[in-house]
Amino acid sequence: MDNNLMFRYAEKVDVPTILNFIRDLADYENMLDEVVATEELLNEWLFEKKKAEVILASVDGEDVGFALFFHNFSTFLGRAGIYLEDLYVKPEYRGRGYGKALLKKLAQIAVERKCGRLEWSCLDWNKPSIDFYLSLGAKVMDDWTTYRLTGETLERLAK
Repeated sequence: MDNNLMFRYAEKVDVPTILNFIRDLADYENMLDEVVATEELLNEWLFEKKKAEVILASVDGEDVGFALFFHNFSTFLGRAGIYLEDLYVKPEYRGRGYGKALLKKLAQIAVERKCGRLEWSCLDWNKPSIDFYLSLGAKVMDDWTTYRLTGETLERLAK
């Protein structure tokens, strides 16, 4: 790994970079057509409402990856955790330890904030990422299934 790797919390000026990373990740996951996020929405939710945080990884001044995360809460642990929504490293920078370094940084943040856990989801077909997470000691939550309401379904239930 490059000794010039640095981390910083994203600021408003980084919104275009964050959106580009989101689109690149969505393209990798074959889900680009599902991205409706805009710079305006990201600015509102990340920096005005402060509902999530972004760590940018950069090498020699170039942003090479990001992690977007927010706090969740475990009633069993009685404390907050960190949920990693997205982790992405540009393809030309993969295999250099930057993804692991981003996860390590998030683990440090979780420990500093006295969080009870760090968790995330991964697409079932993404074997390279799954193997990577398992190599770090992450555990698969086999007994849990994710459910989601969005769009019309969410609106209908809210009525």
